[in-house]
Amino acid sequence: MAHGKETPRQKMIGMMYLVLMALLALNVSREVLNAFSVLDNGLVNTIETLANTNNKVMKDFETQFELNKTKVGPWKDRAQEVKDKAQAIIDSIQNKKLEIVRKSEGKDTKAIVGRVIEGDKIEAKDNTDIPAFIMIGDANDKAGKAIHKQIDDFREFLVNQIVTDPNSEAIRESIKTSLNTEVDKEEEGQRSINTESWETEHFEHLPLSGVIAIMSGLQISVSNAEAEALKYLYKQIDAGSFKFNRLEATVIPNSNYIIKGNEYRADVFLAASDTTASPTIYVTDSQHPYDSIIDDNGAVIYKRNPNLKYDSIPVNKSTGKGMLKVNSGVLGMKYWGGIIQLTGPDGSTIVKPFKNSYLVAEGAVTVAPTKMNVFYLGVDNPVDVSVAGIQPDKVTINITNGSYVKTGGGSYIIHPKRPGNSMVMVYANIEGSRRLMDSKEFRVKIVPDPVAKVNDQKGGTISQGLLAAQIGVTAEMENFDFDLKFTVTEFTVSAVLGGFVKDYPSKSNRFTTEQRNLIKSVTKGSNVYIQDIKAVGPDGATRNLSTINFRIN
Repeated sequence: MAHGKETPRQKMIGMMYLVLMALLALNVSREVLNAFSVLDNGLVNTIETLANTNNKVMKDFETQFELNKTKVGPWKDRAQEVKDKAQAIIDSIQNKKLEIVRKSEGKDTKAIVGRVIEGDKIEAKDNTDIPAFIMIGDANDKAGKAIHKQIDDFREFLVNQIVTDPNSEAIRESIKTSLNTEVDKEEEGQRSINTESWETEHFEHLPLSGVIAIMSGLQISVSNAEAEALKYLYKQIDAGSFKFNRLEATVIPNSNYIIKGNEYRADVFLAASDTTASPTIYVTDSQHPYDSIIDDNGAVIYKRNPNLKYDSIPVNKSTGKGMLKVNSGVLGMKYWGGIIQLTGPDGSTIVKPFKNSYLVAEGAVTVAPTKMNVFYLGVDNPVDVSVAGIQPDKVTINITNGSYVKTGGGSYIIHPKRPGNSMVMVYANIEGSRRLMDSKEFRVKIVPDPVAKVNDQKGGTISQGLLAAQIGVTAEMENFDFDLKFTVTEFTVSAVLGGFVKDYPSKSNRFTTEQRNLIKSVTKGSNVYIQDIKAVGPDGATRNLSTINFRIN
């Protein structure tokens, strides 16, 4: 067995396998089987993380390829070959995971959504027959053998055809460790014997939930080896001066929307430039800040317009970036641009154009209550706060007669303290300085009382049977934008029976047996009163609600 220097991720996976195999050797309980599903969820997350990492490397290859197809092309092609082979193995393993679950639970199993297995929904976690049949078969002639060969072929491909630099032995050993398929051996006398095959070691006599977790671990090993190979190939791209032929002028302004009185700034630089050779940057105020001509070879040649006045801006030698600063004292759209000149490695002059624009405007503040134009006591009052041209993370507020909680972006929850008025003051962080932009005043009111109802009625005529069949009394907010819940805590049912007034109380929002019997006993044309109604809302205060008067018909 080849053992290279393991990465922390490989060490973690190895330790996880030791624990997993030890647990699988026991007569595991349902709780342990469920734990395998939790473990597999973590492994699936790791698979997604590795896939995202590898996809990012491929995107980096695409970016470099666009800049220099000749130099990057061969390395990009090898990287794509590595990715395709790795994905084929990962897909093969995933297909078999899906087949195992469907064979065990039926094609309509709730544990599969698309190509994703939700381990906690698997019912046949303890099934040991179907995983072994699909992966091993009667003569080790099933899917496990094919996947075993795929992993072996991928390992040999990486170490013999991809990572070929003599100084990269550590990477080769790491790949061999990730994709190792040798089984443990035991000593018997003077000879070594194989106790079992790789397939039986991974898939025989093991519960379904454990096999799924093991197969996820195999997918991680393949992705990890893929990552090692892709990083190696990416480093092979020449890192010398001006390794890319496509150089673009880049402008990064502090903002394209400037409040009057503030400063407009922008970084101007060549992407992928050589920091040992600083460019010269010329800028001018114009919507058409440069000229261009077509040479004999059909190439576009950019140059300064002789009718415009240009200024050169200072360049940071350590970064190659130029900094433009312009005072924004006049309102309106402003256009500017120019060219960047740089001497290339061959002594030729490289010229790249750029242009940009920005709007100078008056500062505008918006403090918009999400629900209405007032704040209410005892409830969450959401508001949205914004300052035109300022990022939300640069905007803060203060409030009188209340407190607030920021819920994200420019959204806040306001909690006023008492009736009256509340002032919201909006500040913006501009160039490191906190400035008051504006303030808005709001009225603070008490939440109105809810309306007591039975059968969604506030009173009037009702049949005796319908009233007696109701569960109890509700309290509802009418014509109020907030979704507030009030709960009735007590009420009394009153009616005249045999010439005497009968009162029966309830200490909840439900009718009692005595109250129902009273309702059933009154004669048609009689009045039933539901009174002394009390309800509690979100603020915890008790409200006394109006009496409900029903006439029995």
